[in-house]
Amino acid sequence: MSAEQQPEQQPERIHLPKTSESEQLKKIRHTTSHVMAMAVQKLFPGAQVTIGPWIESGFYYDFDSPTPFTDKDLKAIKKEMVKIIKKKLPVEREEVSREEAKKRIKALGEPYKLEILEDLDDPITLYHLGDQWWDLCAGPHVESTADLNPKAIALESVAGAYWRGDETKAQLQRIYGTAWETPEQLAEHKRRKEEALRRDHRKLGKELGLFLFSDLVGPGLPLWTPKGTLLRSQLEDFLKQEQIKRGYLGVTTPHIARVDLFKTSGHWQKYQEDMFPLMSENDADRSSEQGFVMKPMNCPFHIQIYKSELRSYRDLPMRLAEFGTVYRYEQSGELGGLTRVRGFTVDDSHLFVTPDQLDDEFLKVVDLILSVFEKLQLKNFKARLSFRDPDSDKYIGSDEAWDKAQNAIRRAVETLGMEHFEGIGEAAFYGPKLDFIFQDVLDREWQLGTVQVDYNLPERFDLEFMGEDGNRQRPIMIHRAPFGSLERLIGILIEEYAGVFPLWLAPEQVRLLTVNDDHMPFAEKVATELQARGMRVSVDQSGDRLGKKIRNAEKAKIPVMSVIGDKEVEANSLNIRTRASGELGAIPVDEVKQKLGDAIATFSAF
Repeated sequence: MSAEQQPEQQPERIHLPKTSESEQLKKIRHTTSHVMAMAVQKLFPGAQVTIGPWIESGFYYDFDSPTPFTDKDLKAIKKEMVKIIKKKLPVEREEVSREEAKKRIKALGEPYKLEILEDLDDPITLYHLGDQWWDLCAGPHVESTADLNPKAIALESVAGAYWRGDETKAQLQRIYGTAWETPEQLAEHKRRKEEALRRDHRKLGKELGLFLFSDLVGPGLPLWTPKGTLLRSQLEDFLKQEQIKRGYLGVTTPHIARVDLFKTSGHWQKYQEDMFPLMSENDADRSSEQGFVMKPMNCPFHIQIYKSELRSYRDLPMRLAEFGTVYRYEQSGELGGLTRVRGFTVDDSHLFVTPDQLDDEFLKVVDLILSVFEKLQLKNFKARLSFRDPDSDKYIGSDEAWDKAQNAIRRAVETLGMEHFEGIGEAAFYGPKLDFIFQDVLDREWQLGTVQVDYNLPERFDLEFMGEDGNRQRPIMIHRAPFGSLERLIGILIEEYAGVFPLWLAPEQVRLLTVNDDHMPFAEKVATELQARGMRVSVDQSGDRLGKKIRNAEKAKIPVMSVIGDKEVEANSLNIRTRASGELGAIPVDEVKQKLGDAIATFSAF
């Protein structure tokens, strides 16, 4: 093979570890945050420091400053940081008594540090940048500012923040930054941030006309447009068909319930801070915790349907499924587009099984989730065994029940040979989970599908079935959601596809573009024929020139478009252009119907 024939070498992908994965990055980012705080206080003497931790992709520091920071200020701060780094200041750890720390903090006039000191355990440690600046910190740090590479550091943005995260307390200014070992890593980080902005589902969702938020409705409560509703419906219909094949039974439950339902389940005791407040008719009911709440979970409702009559072992497994909307009172600062909302729809199902059926049903659920991921073209994921932390008191149920449930999940992943890792403390309060952690094109991780094994809720609700031996027995529950939150899934899919949905899922699959109005009757006739086959087709009625119609269809990311002129009308054909394959030329209408239908049915491109 000649040099000219050699395949093009792809540049090696630069790995960007998270801070939690790299002890060296922890040291670099801890130290860089201190250098930044020192630079801020040198340029803005009135600024007081609060906290400055590392985060997974960098660090931040919160300041109480009478002067608002601007982008121009960030440049000046970075310039001052470079000067500090070039001084090669030693980073020295000092251990002091609580009294000594308090004395030094008062001398600096830093009230926030006094509050921080109150929460610290002994020993109290200070980290110094030479003899010029210090702060309370547990470390770790590099040995000298000379160990920092100024070309691998960037200050990224300024945001508002409340002291202690409490909106009743002082509003601070938070400066976000990032620091890496090499300039190449910083360049890759910036590239991914730019790509993330290009793919941002909030931006694309608005451009594609899928969803919106209204201040009058409230934050975290998305409104779905006709196109967005079509997208949701496609996903729901797809999963419902997959579930029907596997023996699931659809149910529908209310959005609110008596609080007693959630007292029995344990949600009220263990999950109350994430629930919307109690709705009571009077003060007496409110004081005795009687009334209604918005549901945070669907499982207690499905349990009531199961419990409505005594089931036989012959009725099991019973698989109840619902696209149920639930409500979580997320803090406003934690909301983010569709990926963190207050009202969202879960593709929830609860399976009631005998002990002998548990392993087989669990494997079938995993098979369903893997099938769903395949159709959605989500390939890069791993399994997390989300188990309880035995030292925590947030869980309900006996050690024996937890051991049984966790062992069942272990058996399943070992049987399937799945790559997995354990997440201690990640379990739901009522049972362990198998969570599917998806890594997107920007190497960000998202939790999607989940399966839970639950011995506790059947016990709390006293669920039974009549066994083959004529005795009453306790069923086991499997909680399962292949999508997880439908809203989060759509947000992730928009970014993963960069708004270019696969043909079967696209809200608008085909757009017909006429050269002039004379071709409109033919276009509308073809559109009607395709729509009769269940395809989502539109005709551009705008009256714009053909070039603009094509650009509009491209901007709307339509999978298939067809230009219709005299030749197409005379030949009863469509001149097809697709996003997947480009120009396909003139194809007879009947052939288009067949190929388009086959592609949609097989989840493939046209």
